[in-house]
Parts: sequence; C-alpha cells; structure tokens
Amino acid sequence: MTDLRAVLFDIDDTLFSTTVFASRARQEAVRAMVRMGLAASEEEVFRELQEVLREFGSNYSQHYQKLLMRLPRAVLGNLNAALVESAGVVAYHDTKFGSLEPFPDVLPLLAKLQGVGIQTGIITHGWTIKQAEKLIRLGILPHVDPEAVFISDQVGISKPNPKLYALALERLGLEPQQVMYVGDNLEHDIAPPASLGIHTVWARRAAKADQDLEAAQPDHVVDDFGELESVLRDHYGALPSS
Repeated sequence: MTDLRAVLFDIDDTLFSTTVFASRARQEAVRAMVRMGLAASEEEVFRELQEVLREFGSNYSQHYQKLLMRLPRAVLGNLNAALVESAGVVAYHDTKFGSLEPFPDVLPLLAKLQGVGIQTGIITHGWTIKQAEKLIRLGILPHVDPEAVFISDQVGISKPNPKLYALALERLGLEPQQVMYVGDNLEHDIAPPASLGIHTVWARRAAKADQDLEAAQPDHVVDDFGELESVLRDHYGALPSS
C-alpha cells in the first residue's frame, strides 16, 4: 500500500472517446456541406478532409476552409464558399454540443476518489480553451480540483516533455510516489511521468492500436475504469473494499 494523494488524468481517449466523437462530428460536417450543393459524394469530401487533418493536425482551426481550397473548382461551382464552410462548422459544433459525454464509468470513479479525499486533476495536451471547454461540456469539472488542471498550451510545456508532469508535482506540492497518472498514449502519457517516479496507468480502451508496449512500461494496464477502481483499491488502498 502507498500514500497516494492524487490521481491525474489525460482527457482525450482517456475520459471520452475523442476518436469516435471527432469522426462522427466530421462526417456530419461533410454531410452538411454536400447538402449545400457540393458536386461530390460524401465519401470523396470526407477522404479529402482526412488528408487535410493529417497534413495540418487536429488542432488546426481552418480545416474546412482548406478542404474547399483544395477540392476541384468544379465541385464548388457557383456556391458561396463561406456559406458552405459555415455549414460544415455549424454541423460539427452541433454534433459536439449534442453528443460529447464521458465514458459511463468516469464520473462515478471521480466521485469516489473525491469522497475519500484523493485529489483529482488533469494533465492534457492541446489548446487552452479547447481543452477547458471539453472539461465543462463533459461535466467533469465539478469532479476535479481546478487547481490541479494543467493544459500544455496554458503552461507553455508540451507532451511528452517530462517537465509538464514535474510542474504539476511542484504546484501541487506532492512527491512523485504520491501521484498516479492515467492516460491512453504510451509515449506521451506513460513514459514521461514514469521517468519521474509517478505511478502510471495505461487506459487502453480507446488507445491507438499501433503503440509499442515495450517502449514504455506502465505500472498498470486497464480496459475501463472499473478495472482502475480495482487497482486503486487492491494495490494502493486508496478506495475502501466494496
């Protein structure tokens, strides 16, 4: 048993399925743009959007503008590009507003940790407002300590730099062995905190399949937060026996 004081979490593909949600939202965006009159199939437009995402990254703010710029001119015809782009953006955000939710076992576990006095928090990579918005829309913010939310863009340190995790330890006033970190990415979420002595848990239910488990050895591997609850109870004594 250890003196575990805090459990910190990644957001994307750890607390909710970012991959599934983003794909659904982008498909709705493409569908809306085609309904506006684009002379191409949804499959063709979505394929080009995927290419834009690979080239510019998921955090880029002008995906749909770039998409329309690179489609053949005949596809757009006499349509107003700004209206077509806006149709995609609105459909994407409508999907986000309507379907963004955490995995069903996330909030119950966070509530249990709060109930026994374990500090809960977030260490996440991404743009400040975008990641903060996810916490609010997912309904997670009431279940974490606002003082324990660390967003890479906001603090100026990006994953996988271990300094991001060291900063969290410093600001929380905790030693590495008093902290657990839970994430889906072995390179970004497991190797860096493990190098500092933080307990690490690989949450693999929504993790990308092409990761090398030999490259970073987590202390624990879980497929859901029910398994994480068992780890916290049986290995750390952080939760009471049921």
